[in-house]
Amino acid sequence: MNEIIKQDDFPYGFNPKACDTCAGNCCIGESGYIWINKTEQEDLAKLLNIEVDELVYKFLRKVGYKYTINEKRLAENNYACVFFDLEKRQCSVYEARPKQCRTFPFWDYFKTRINEVKEECPAIKDI
Repeated sequence: MNEIIKQDDFPYGFNPKACDTCAGNCCIGESGYIWINKTEQEDLAKLLNIEVDELVYKFLRKVGYKYTINEKRLAENNYACVFFDLEKRQCSVYEARPKQCRTFPFWDYFKTRINEVKEECPAIKDI
């Protein structure tokens, strides 16, 4: 039996086993921000075996006072996180992905946009 993850105040659940059936929809799509804080930068740099300064220079950009992970353009209006492996269709830094990635699909944005998250993610289940 598949375990459905639930979170208070969300009208849906998430079946992590369904990620295997997806092509990485949560990592690909229109351009956006993939926020990463200082601790997450340190964890990611450690995983990549590089210094934080090198991580920032090669893979991040500053927006205001925060940092976001760079994206690679795949086509018009279609981007992927720079750490998304297009051949394997999975995150190449999964163990050190930022909180924003770890908490998907339980984002406040989707609380009132259930149909949108269902279209994006095959792992969403009605509860």
